Parts: sequence; structure tokens; C-alpha cells
Amino acid sequence: MGLALLGCVGALKELRCLLGLYFGILLLLFVTQITLGILISTQRIRLVRRVKDIVQKTIHNYHANPEETAAEESWDYVQFQLRCCGWNSPQDWLGVSTLRSNVSEGYRLPCSCYNSSATNDSAIFFKIPLPQSSRLRPQARPEHSTDICVVPANSYTYREGCAESIQKWLHNNLISIVGICLGVGLLELSFMTLSIFLCRNLDQVYDRLARYH
Repeated sequence: MGLALLGCVGALKELRCLLGLYFGILLLLFVTQITLGILISTQRIRLVRRVKDIVQKTIHNYHANPEETAAEESWDYVQFQLRCCGWNSPQDWLGVSTLRSNVSEGYRLPCSCYNSSATNDSAIFFKIPLPQSSRLRPQARPEHSTDICVVPANSYTYREGCAESIQKWLHNNLISIVGICLGVGLLELSFMTLSIFLCRNLDQVYDRLARYH
């Protein structure tokens, strides 16, 4: 919004310095986006490996530190939205030390792994109360919160890992993503062209004023 305000003020007040600054910032953003696109396409394997390491670290340290839950909430949101569990499969959660339990009790998994649409039996699992969860009122907590659920071995959990779900989502939305990127790039190019055009017109105006004086 600040960038748009900068361009509007420069155009209305006919200030070449603001128009030049507006053009420079747009050019920097445009070059940065192209650079990121090239890096993502050429370093895709390293990027996937890095994301995998971050996710596995988040799973391994799940609820290990009650004061740092931002990464856990983000991953729970991904699982809830993409209807997946774990990075490769739900088995990723079975080795987490904070989720270990007796076999007779059932498996402890994040509630975001529970496939509520597969059954109407709400008694098939129950939530474990967590100390850090009491800081939020029940009605203020979202459905993809970091609750832990105890589920039986044959429970209705998402069987697909999020790595495969993310790949499917990217494949299904590839045209939309490319279209949005191209649209943003063309919009930036049009604004850069407009700012240059205004700067050149200002030069002509200044030349005419200099002749009259």
C-alpha cells in the first residue's frame, strides 16, 4: 500500500524523484521475483529436502516446548486443510516421544490427523487436555488447534502423507499459480512503463516552461 501511495503522490504532484523511486522499487521487486522463480526451479530438490527436514523436526519436537507452538500450529493447519497426516504417513507420529502411550490405550496423534468426515462416531477418540491450551477460551480455538487425540489402531485418520498431498495440490493448481505470477509480473511491468512515461512527459513540460521564461 505504501508503494502505491508513493506512485500516486509522485504522479499527482509531478515529482520526478518519487516517480523514479517508485520505478526503482518496482524494478527491484520484479527482478527479485524472477530470481526466486529461477532458484525454485533449479534448486527444487534441495528446497524439498529442506522443507522435509523442517517438518520432521517440527513433528519430532511436537509439544516439547509449550512456549513455542507457532510451527506446530502451522503444520496442524496444513494437515487439517490438506486432509493428510505426517510427512510421509501417519507412522511419522508414532516415534514422537511426547506422544508415546500404552498400546491398550491407543495411539496418540494430533487431532488434525483425525478424519471426522469418515465417521459420525464422536466417541472413537478423545482429546487429552494440555496445560498450554487453557490459555485460550474453548470457543476461541480453531478446529485445527494443536490438541492431541487418543485413537484406536483402526481409527479413521488420514492415511496419506502431506508430502504427497502437497504435490497433488501444486499439480492441480499449477495453472492458477502460473497465471497469478504472470498477472502480477505484467502489472508491475505496466506500472513501470507508466512511471517512465510520466517522467519523460515531465521533461517535456519543464522544457516548455524554460522556453517561456
